[in-house]
Amino acid sequence: MSERVLEVPLADAAATETLGAALAEWLAARPGAVIYLIGHLGAGKTTLARGLLHALGVVGAVRSPTYTLLEPYEIGGRTVVHMDLYRLQDPEELLALGAHDYSPRTTLWLVEWPERGGGELPPANLQLELQTEGASRRAILRLPAAATTEVTPLVNAVQRQGLAVQTQAPP
Repeated sequence: MSERVLEVPLADAAATETLGAALAEWLAARPGAVIYLIGHLGAGKTTLARGLLHALGVVGAVRSPTYTLLEPYEIGGRTVVHMDLYRLQDPEELLALGAHDYSPRTTLWLVEWPERGGGELPPANLQLELQTEGASRRAILRLPAAATTEVTPLVNAVQRQGLAVQTQAPP
């Protein structure tokens, strides 16, 4: 069995934040998860993280942890770590940052530039790639094959936020 793939067209930055809110809804019952945010500079990774964090209850500005690399949030008894690994020189730097102090079983990990983390990152529960197409974007969401029961709840959460979603049949 192969991974499950969903595609969500995103008209603008507001739609990207809305997708983040849909992910927050989908993640509400999970104590922890790992989400890889993939895309080139300016694709909207931090915009999506902002929508997710605001939907979880973060008040105020949400900035990319470009210089701190790791920004923890405590939200209603839940821990979320937002990581931006773009400036990471070596995957082992994650140890020095204290990333492994946050168990993915009990912490939500939002990881921008996960390819820079090498083998030091836990496997993703969701890989979300943002692709730009002129002024608009699209999100490609990939769930591991073992997560087939997660597809319908994720699709429902996206649709409840008013976004269209297309499922791609597994090969």
